[in-house]
Amino acid sequence: MSYPSYTVLALVPAVAWLVYLQISQWRFKRYAHIPGKLSSNLLFGHLGHIAAEYRRAGFSSTVHPDYVFENIWNAQGSPEYMFFDTRPVQYPLVLVASHEMAEQVSRASKTQQYSVTKSPTVQQGFGELIGRYSLISENGESWRGLRKTFNPGFAPQHLLTLLPVVVDKTCTFVKRLDALATSGVAVEMEGYCTDVTFDIIGDVVTNIDCRAQDDSEQVHDIVRNFRTLKAVYTGDNGLMASWLNLPLRIKKYIYSQRLDSAVKKCILEKFADIKDAQHSDAKGKKDRSVLALALEGVDELTPYILQSTADSVKSFLFAGHDTTAILLQRLFYALSIHPDCLAKIRAEHDAVFADSEPSDVFLERPDETMKALKYTSACIKEALRLWPPAGSARMSHNGFKLRTSDGDDVCVDKCVIYLCHHLIQRDPKVYGDTANDFVPERWVGDSDTSSASTEDDGSTAGESKIPISAWRAFERGPRNCIGQELANMEARVILACVMRRYDFVKVGLGEVDTDDMGQPVMDRKGKYKTKSDLINTMSITARPVDKTIMRVKFRGSTN
Repeated sequence: MSYPSYTVLALVPAVAWLVYLQISQWRFKRYAHIPGKLSSNLLFGHLGHIAAEYRRAGFSSTVHPDYVFENIWNAQGSPEYMFFDTRPVQYPLVLVASHEMAEQVSRASKTQQYSVTKSPTVQQGFGELIGRYSLISENGESWRGLRKTFNPGFAPQHLLTLLPVVVDKTCTFVKRLDALATSGVAVEMEGYCTDVTFDIIGDVVTNIDCRAQDDSEQVHDIVRNFRTLKAVYTGDNGLMASWLNLPLRIKKYIYSQRLDSAVKKCILEKFADIKDAQHSDAKGKKDRSVLALALEGVDELTPYILQSTADSVKSFLFAGHDTTAILLQRLFYALSIHPDCLAKIRAEHDAVFADSEPSDVFLERPDETMKALKYTSACIKEALRLWPPAGSARMSHNGFKLRTSDGDDVCVDKCVIYLCHHLIQRDPKVYGDTANDFVPERWVGDSDTSSASTEDDGSTAGESKIPISAWRAFERGPRNCIGQELANMEARVILACVMRRYDFVKVGLGEVDTDDMGQPVMDRKGKYKTKSDLINTMSITARPVDKTIMRVKFRGSTN
């Protein structure tokens, strides 16, 4: 062996040592200023703890990660925040479980003009679905411009003018439920709830009949492409970096391009119609859709305006149907196993609608009727507390610090700051012994969710005096959900039209336990005991893992 070879061999340990020092510095020093409770592996950080908890709890990979984080968080004494080093698979993550700390992130400040910016993981996770210039993921002045453009279309008083659309689509939903009740078959309610909410948001946003509830093949191209693209996300729990799955990325890209083309076609046609109407003396019914309002002041549909508008429309269509569809599934199930709550919501509907069809009453007295459904609204707010569709992921790059309850300041730059609504909205320090229970009564006196847009000045909500910032299903601050009023309006109309008409019976996961006589067994809190829990999976957002398999029966039917 030559001398150079010996020299190379002698250098190997030194090089290995230098590599080790670099990796060690990257792993153990980069975020050493953030107090951690978990031991960290040199190569995989805290990923081993997460994987071990999946195994220990018997969770499949389809179970929502929030349950895993919750178990680890509980085992570590339920701190107000936790640091998870998920490199090299994902960015490091700071999980926020305190509503006071979450408020620091979501509110505007001198250094964070529109609150802490959204995390790049939003685009990485489902950018193909919402587009590059989405109101959901954009930041700074770009976000502000988009929000200003679309705010008029989601103003509460404007949405009331679109109530006939909501009522019409709900009537179709009722006809479909009638058919289910007649057949007696068990079905996945996710599909039915998704169809009606897509029909509603599609009409509200674009003034197009999407025909999502049409059982034939005549659904709109936008619906068809949305369904295809969403199906690709099934089983993706968000913990794995997208670049590790090249075939999945290719599928998402192809399907996203098809969806983008269908949405742009709609926008181009709408823009042409608006320009034709502006140059015509003929008076016709004015298009009041969200898209039409946004395009009214546009002189030229530049490539950027077309793309940003398309991305916003995709975002509205996705978030606008997904959140409400999940909410409806959870409400049908929660009310079916809480007989006292079911009796109360039916009593309220009896008082408001008497023997009239709710659809007729909504059209005759829209504002008055909406305001009268106080217990219905409380049920909606409680369901969103217990089963929020998603948390909020943020990331700072300019020295943002979280202040702990002890007064310490912790810089969390370049970490995903995950506002975990699942933990924040079940905090026993706020919600007491009933933190995990469905108790709509806690919101009596403040069933409105619009408080999500107000500053937390220490005020409280409801008779139980809950801090305003402890309920954040639509998030809070400048980046709160633009479509929250529409979601509430939809849910109230649909519940009013179906809860007196049907009984919903869970089948399979989460079904009611019965005694020897076949009667439901009730626990000490007045809730029907169930054979198992209806847990969430993650498919872009948090949703029932079995898509809520149920039988729909006409009220009082024994069949």
